[in-house]
Amino acid sequence: QVQLVESGGGLVQAGGSLRLSCAFSGRTFSSYAMGWFRQAPGKEREFAAGIDWSGRSTYYADSVKARFTISRDNAKNTVYLQMNSLKPEDTAIYYCHAGGRRFGEEYWGQGTQVTVSS
Repeated sequence: QVQLVESGGGLVQAGGSLRLSCAFSGRTFSSYAMGWFRQAPGKEREFAAGIDWSGRSTYYADSVKARFTISRDNAKNTVYLQMNSLKPEDTAIYYCHAGGRRFGEEYWGQGTQVTVSS
């Protein structure tokens, strides 16, 4: 079974940076598209960034575009989210997501808290 474990969250001041990591295990990592979602207090979970199985295509929500960068290292079975120029509105629990080739196959990590102070 696929397991996703996020790390790298924490408290940072506005304008600062954090890099989140998501360690993938249980299946062939390179077969999965990966993504980061986030959920702020009182709000629905929303898509932040995604990357295809090869790492050749990336996708970003408008709210994070030009500030966040998603990447993956298939040799390390890890996906990253580099977050720069952080804003208080980026405060959320960030969840790693894996989507497989089989219809309906998806997995979620337990999340890591990111708090941006003003």
